[in-house]
Amino acid sequence: MNIVTGGNNICGISIGVLSLESYFPKPPGHIKNPSSLPFTTSYEILTGISVPDLLYNPTPEMEAQIVDAARRLEQQGVKAITGSCGFLAIYQQAIVEAVSIPVFVSSLIQIPLAYQMTGKTVGVITADSRSLTDRHLQGVAVKREHIAVAGLEHTEEFARVILRNETNNMDMDIVTDEVISTAKKLLQDNPQIGSIVLECTDLPPYAHELQAQLGVP
Repeated sequence: MNIVTGGNNICGISIGVLSLESYFPKPPGHIKNPSSLPFTTSYEILTGISVPDLLYNPTPEMEAQIVDAARRLEQQGVKAITGSCGFLAIYQQAIVEAVSIPVFVSSLIQIPLAYQMTGKTVGVITADSRSLTDRHLQGVAVKREHIAVAGLEHTEEFARVILRNETNNMDMDIVTDEVISTAKKLLQDNPQIGSIVLECTDLPPYAHELQAQLGVP
């Protein structure tokens, strides 16, 4: 006898992704480009919550919507939950308390691990350094004194497309240059950095190039 427990409409989904509503390009390596991911995913779109909304105007109503979306992912049978924006870190604990599966909703959760592995300052490249508050860091148990932060808020193409939502089209070559330039300046200003964490989920497509040029993990 081989009785398999049912109850899910779709089976075999590994990761559930809480996804902000955005329409700019997601090249291979982006969490919202499933063709490049080696695991099955299910996306719960956070309708009406854009990148600027989450960065510049998080609200209690937004938290309720995000927690409800996490519960729906759990009901679908996903084995763990992540997110499409590192600034979801402020809701990490609320989501953990709402579901019974693992939650790593922000890449910032890697900072304590990176710090313990190297014993050195962790460089953080973020979409907007002005918006990365102590509340975000506390949500994933990060100590401010363990990090050095550089943001992309003063760039042209990245900020125009992703932070200000002015267009859905993006010049990837310009963004690549902006990201690498920002990372190099971060290292120049903070030579004690031993590793780098990319807060923004729009940055992993550039991770290999960053590592090759900077020489740090």
